[in-house]
Amino acid sequence: MTIINMHGCLTDPNPKNTTKLIIRSDAIKAYKLMRLGKDGNVYPLFIDKKTPTRFGEWLDAECHPTKGFAVRQGWHCCFTPYAPHLKEKLASGEQRVWVEVLVSDYTTYNRPESQGGSWILANKMYPIRVISMKEAAGLRKVAV
Repeated sequence: MTIINMHGCLTDPNPKNTTKLIIRSDAIKAYKLMRLGKDGNVYPLFIDKKTPTRFGEWLDAECHPTKGFAVRQGWHCCFTPYAPHLKEKLASGEQRVWVEVLVSDYTTYNRPESQGGSWILANKMYPIRVISMKEAAGLRKVAV
C-alpha cells in the first residue's frame, strides 16, 4: 500500500521495494487530477475509478467505456495542474489531488480554455508524486 505523508509525498512502508525509473525518450512531465481515497491510495476521478493507481512504474492506458463519458482511450493529463472545469474541493468531502507524472506515447487533444485548453492523452503514464495544492497554484502562475 502507498501512504502519503504530511508533506504530500508518497512513501512505501516497505523500504526494500525499489524500482528503477526508466525514462522513455519521448517522455514529458504532466499533471493529472485524481482522488485521494480514505485508504491512502490515489484513484482516477471518473473512469475505472475503483482501481488504485500504482506509483513508481510505467502504466499502460486501458479502455474502460463508461456510461455518460466519451470514449477517449488514454491517460488524461494536463501540461500544467489546471483543469477549471473540475473542482478541486467538493462538498461531499472527497479529496482531490494533483499528481505529477511522466507521460509517453501521447497525443494532444484540443479543448476549450474553460476546460483547461489542450489535454494530453497518453498511452503510458509514470506517476511520480502527489503535489500540494499550494505547489499546483504556483505552477499555474508560472505557466501564465
